[in-house]
Amino acid sequence: MPLRVPQEEEPGMNLTPMIDVVMLLNIFFMVGSRLVEPEKQYDINLPTVAEARPLTALPDEIILNVKSDGIIFVKGKQKELPELEAELKLAAKRYPDQVVRIRGDGQGPYQHVMSTLSMCQKAGLSKIKLDARVEEPAGK
Repeated sequence: MPLRVPQEEEPGMNLTPMIDVVMLLNIFFMVGSRLVEPEKQYDINLPTVAEARPLTALPDEIILNVKSDGIIFVKGKQKELPELEAELKLAAKRYPDQVVRIRGDGQGPYQHVMSTLSMCQKAGLSKIKLDARVEEPAGK
Protein backbone atom coordinates (compact mmCIF):
# COMPACT_ATOMS: atom_id res chain seq x y z
CA MET A 1 0.00 0.00 0.00
CA PRO A 2 1.55 3.28 -1.09
CA LEU A 3 1.91 6.09 1.43
CA ARG A 4 0.04 9.25 0.76
CA VAL A 5 2.10 12.34 1.18
CA PRO A 6 0.00 15.47 1.71
CA GLN A 7 0.66 18.06 -0.92
CA GLU A 8 2.04 21.31 0.39
CA GLU A 9 0.08 24.43 -0.40
CA GLU A 10 1.75 27.02 -2.52
CA PRO A 11 2.84 29.92 -0.34
CA GLY A 12 0.82 32.98 -1.17
CA MET A 13 0.54 36.54 -0.08
CA ASN A 14 -2.54 37.60 1.84
CA LEU A 15 -3.71 40.73 0.02
CA THR A 16 -6.59 41.58 2.33
CA PRO A 17 -4.59 43.72 4.81
CA MET A 18 -2.85 45.55 1.98
CA ILE A 19 -6.17 46.32 0.28
CA ASP A 20 -7.55 47.57 3.62
CA VAL A 21 -4.60 49.94 4.07
CA VAL A 22 -4.87 51.27 0.52
CA MET A 23 -8.60 51.82 0.98
CA LEU A 24 -8.04 53.70 4.25
CA LEU A 25 -5.40 55.89 2.61
CA ASN A 26 -7.76 56.57 -0.26
CA ILE A 27 -10.54 57.61 2.13
CA PHE A 28 -8.11 59.75 4.15
CA PHE A 29 -6.98 61.71 1.10
CA MET A 30 -10.52 62.09 -0.22
CA VAL A 31 -11.74 63.51 3.08
CA GLY A 32 -8.63 65.62 3.61
CA SER A 33 -8.68 67.36 0.25
CA ARG A 34 -11.16 69.95 -0.84
CA LEU A 35 -12.96 68.71 -3.89
CA VAL A 36 -14.53 72.04 -4.84
CA GLU A 37 -12.96 75.34 -3.96
CA PRO A 38 -15.76 77.47 -2.51
CA GLU A 39 -14.40 80.67 -4.05
CA LYS A 40 -14.62 79.28 -7.57
CA GLN A 41 -18.16 77.97 -7.37
CA TYR A 42 -19.62 81.39 -8.16
CA ASP A 43 -19.71 82.67 -11.71
CA ILE A 44 -17.87 85.98 -11.32
CA ASN A 45 -16.11 87.94 -14.02
CA LEU A 46 -13.07 89.44 -12.36
CA PRO A 47 -11.89 92.91 -13.39
CA THR A 48 -8.77 93.27 -15.48
CA VAL A 49 -5.83 95.51 -14.67
CA ALA A 50 -3.42 97.21 -17.01
CA GLU A 51 -0.39 96.98 -14.75
CA ALA A 52 0.21 94.50 -11.99
CA ARG A 53 3.25 93.27 -10.16
CA PRO A 54 3.40 89.69 -8.98
CA LEU A 55 3.12 89.24 -5.24
CA THR A 56 6.32 88.24 -3.54
CA ALA A 57 6.52 86.15 -0.44
CA LEU A 58 7.59 87.84 2.76
CA PRO A 59 11.22 87.17 3.61
CA ASP A 60 12.11 85.19 6.68
CA GLU A 61 13.20 87.00 9.80
CA ILE A 62 16.91 87.69 10.05
CA ILE A 63 18.12 86.18 13.32
CA LEU A 64 21.29 87.67 14.79
CA ASN A 65 22.87 85.57 17.55
CA VAL A 66 25.20 87.71 19.67
CA LYS A 67 27.57 85.67 21.85
CA SER A 68 28.93 86.91 25.16
CA ASP A 69 32.24 87.91 23.53
CA GLY A 70 30.47 90.01 20.85
CA ILE A 71 30.80 87.55 17.97
CA ILE A 72 27.68 87.60 15.77
CA PHE A 73 26.31 84.54 13.99
CA VAL A 74 23.72 84.62 11.20
CA LYS A 75 22.31 81.31 9.94
CA GLY A 76 25.06 79.44 11.76
CA LYS A 77 27.89 81.43 10.16
CA GLN A 78 30.09 83.95 11.92
CA LYS A 79 29.83 87.40 10.36
CA GLU A 80 32.30 90.26 10.54
CA LEU A 81 30.77 93.66 11.27
CA PRO A 82 31.33 95.27 7.82
CA GLU A 83 29.96 92.19 6.05
CA LEU A 84 26.94 92.05 8.36
CA GLU A 85 26.25 95.76 7.96
CA ALA A 86 26.31 95.38 4.15
CA GLU A 87 23.89 92.43 4.34
CA LEU A 88 21.52 94.38 6.60
CA LYS A 89 21.57 97.39 4.26
CA LEU A 90 20.81 95.12 1.31
CA ALA A 91 17.95 93.48 3.22
CA ALA A 92 16.52 96.90 4.12
CA LYS A 93 16.76 97.98 0.49
CA ARG A 94 15.03 94.84 -0.80
CA TYR A 95 12.29 94.80 1.81
CA PRO A 96 11.86 97.90 4.02
CA ASP A 97 9.66 96.02 6.52
CA GLN A 98 12.27 93.29 7.10
CA VAL A 99 12.09 91.88 10.63
CA VAL A 100 15.31 91.31 12.58
CA ARG A 101 15.51 89.25 15.77
CA ILE A 102 18.47 89.82 18.06
CA ARG A 103 19.30 87.00 20.45
CA GLY A 104 21.89 88.25 22.92
CA ASP A 105 23.71 86.06 25.42
CA GLY A 106 22.41 86.80 28.91
CA GLN A 107 25.87 86.30 30.43
CA GLY A 108 27.61 88.82 28.18
CA PRO A 109 27.73 92.60 28.36
CA TYR A 110 24.62 94.29 27.04
CA GLN A 111 26.81 96.64 24.99
CA HIS A 112 27.22 93.95 22.32
CA VAL A 113 23.43 93.73 21.90
CA MET A 114 23.10 97.52 21.82
CA SER A 115 25.83 97.79 19.16
CA THR A 116 24.01 95.22 17.04
CA LEU A 117 20.74 97.09 17.54
CA SER A 118 22.42 100.34 16.50
CA MET A 119 23.85 98.66 13.39
CA CYS A 120 20.36 97.49 12.39
CA GLN A 121 18.97 101.00 12.81
CA LYS A 122 21.82 102.52 10.76
CA ALA A 123 21.06 100.01 8.00
CA GLY A 124 17.49 101.32 7.88
CA LEU A 125 15.75 98.43 9.61
CA SER A 126 13.11 99.46 12.12
CA LYS A 127 11.28 96.21 12.90
CA ILE A 128 13.64 94.74 15.46
CA LYS A 129 12.78 92.16 18.11
CA LEU A 130 14.91 91.38 21.15
CA ASP A 131 14.55 87.76 22.25
CA ALA A 132 14.46 86.70 25.88
CA ARG A 133 13.74 83.44 27.61
CA VAL A 134 10.72 83.29 29.91
CA GLU A 135 11.71 82.14 33.37
CA GLU A 136 9.92 79.01 34.52
CA PRO A 137 7.97 79.48 37.75
CA ALA A 138 9.37 77.59 40.75
CA GLY A 139 7.75 74.25 41.45
CA LYS A 140 7.17 73.17 37.85
